[in-house]
Amino acid sequence: MDNTGFKRHRRLRRTESLRALVRETKLTKEDLIYPIFVVEGEGIRKEVPSMPGVHHISLEYLNDEMKELEALGIRSVIVFGVPKEKDAQGSQAYCEHGIVQQAIRQIKKNVPSLAVVADTCLCQYTDHGHCGLVENGEVLNDPSLELLVKTAVSQAEAGADIIAPSNMMDGFVAAIRKGLDEAGYSQIPIMSYAVKYASAFYGPFRDAAHSSPQFGDRKAYQMDPANRQEAIREAASDMEEGADFLIVKPALSYLDIMREVKDRFHAPLVAYNVSGEYSMIKAAAMNGWVNEQEIVMEKLTSMKRAGADLIITYFAKDVAEWLNE
Repeated sequence: MDNTGFKRHRRLRRTESLRALVRETKLTKEDLIYPIFVVEGEGIRKEVPSMPGVHHISLEYLNDEMKELEALGIRSVIVFGVPKEKDAQGSQAYCEHGIVQQAIRQIKKNVPSLAVVADTCLCQYTDHGHCGLVENGEVLNDPSLELLVKTAVSQAEAGADIIAPSNMMDGFVAAIRKGLDEAGYSQIPIMSYAVKYASAFYGPFRDAAHSSPQFGDRKAYQMDPANRQEAIREAASDMEEGADFLIVKPALSYLDIMREVKDRFHAPLVAYNVSGEYSMIKAAAMNGWVNEQEIVMEKLTSMKRAGADLIITYFAKDVAEWLNE
């Protein structure tokens, strides 16, 4: 307090160098995980209509994509696969020569410095679009776990550094941890989609992954957006079952959940900056309504401030370029 009777908080905001000196939350390239969509076929590099700047790519373009990420300083990717053929069991999810398994092997061979996260789910591979086996219109929990374990083990065998199960079946972390350990992959960590809401922000992703449910919705296994305490129960269960990372998805509308999860659990917290959040900003920026760089950096910084240690984001390339500048 000075002799005016009030505090001079603006002293520390006066110049850019002062603001940088006292900045509490910093976003770095090492925080970013970039999602990629690898498709079966040849000569495919096609922009996802609802996600400007995000592409389906076939394997021959994968090396160039990874080299670009490496040059930008992005050190982690999460791999999603889009198969040509689907069936009721999602068998291409755990096929030795499935598209994700092929992509993982290629990345680890050609750009071994990248940490590869494998999304572990069935919805892109099932003809009904749900995240597990279906019988009489119901998604079966325990029988689905067996296929998720097979998927996780096949991804670890292909060379994945991290397994990221996103299915929201009860007990999925325990089942996958046991399956990985028994297969000799006790060193492979699990990045659990521990808190995954049944969100309207996923629409563009389902366009990219070709994973929309063919009937009903996913509200019977993904979480109600109105619930807070349920998120803590889910995260606690996954930690008890052996999760090494916890994901909160989506991120922007759930910053309060992220902060509570971070405060309660001593594990790296991952924010998933989902497709709808990405596409809204891209659309607004293309119309000249917002400054894309400023709004993206503010948004991702808010996720770090809320407790995120890592951020899965389709903006990763853009952010790396801005940070490099």
